[in-house]
Amino acid sequence: MSGTDLSRLCVHTITTKPLSIEEAAVAYNGEGISGITVWRDALAGRDIRATGRMLRDEGLEIVSLCRGGFFPHAASAGRAEAVEDNLRAIAEAAALGAPLLVLVCGAAAGLPLETSRKQILDGIAAIEPAARAAGVQLAIEPLHPMYADTRSAINTLAQANDMAEALNSPWVGVAVDVYHLWWDPMLEQEIMRCGRNGHLLAFHICDWRVPTRDLLLDRGLMGEGCIPVRQIREWVEAAGFKGFHEVEIFSTEYWAGNQQQFLQKIKQAYLHHS
Repeated sequence: MSGTDLSRLCVHTITTKPLSIEEAAVAYNGEGISGITVWRDALAGRDIRATGRMLRDEGLEIVSLCRGGFFPHAASAGRAEAVEDNLRAIAEAAALGAPLLVLVCGAAAGLPLETSRKQILDGIAAIEPAARAAGVQLAIEPLHPMYADTRSAINTLAQANDMAEALNSPWVGVAVDVYHLWWDPMLEQEIMRCGRNGHLLAFHICDWRVPTRDLLLDRGLMGEGCIPVRQIREWVEAAGFKGFHEVEIFSTEYWAGNQQQFLQKIKQAYLHHS
């Protein structure tokens, strides 16, 4: 990305975690940011429909809602509750006016990964009719293998593509997050595969700091690490993706600082390193 075009820049509310969603809306609009992805915690205690109207009144396009998922459990009651929570998330996305729900699929440490993956497949199949009825797509987001213990048994884009193809629904696709997938030697091929199948629904960007001080809470701005963000963006666009580039950064360092200044850094990093 170069120049001054921010028309496809989206920021996740978790990226500016210290801001309330109302503060984030005003700040994003003030910086010329066009899109917002809302995390469910930001909606706590609020009228979700009214919040959606507020975001649109601030000139923001609501890109997606994060997050659903976490399907695997050793006990059937846990799996049933996960399905119920995902049905609630679909209803929240519809009320907000978000066209997409991102799924962090989960894993159960006491189960074989293959069992967790089967439970994820079954869980998504169980909620797909509600997503279709609500007009909300579901994006399977593969996570880095370091999270295979409890956060996700879907760890490569190939696995996510396999699952989306097995589910065979226009309401189910994948999310490509550079933080989780940059290391994969099959990444370009798998991006093209999900593009061909119409399954590429979301694109998340940040950077992998060297050295990384915390495997969850030390993501960097684009250009601060070793991820070839621009190259991956080019692959995503070559695969036909025309949606937003979503900045998703978990960082205790950045959360501790001035969020307005952070947004300005995000804009510059986006324009020069993505």
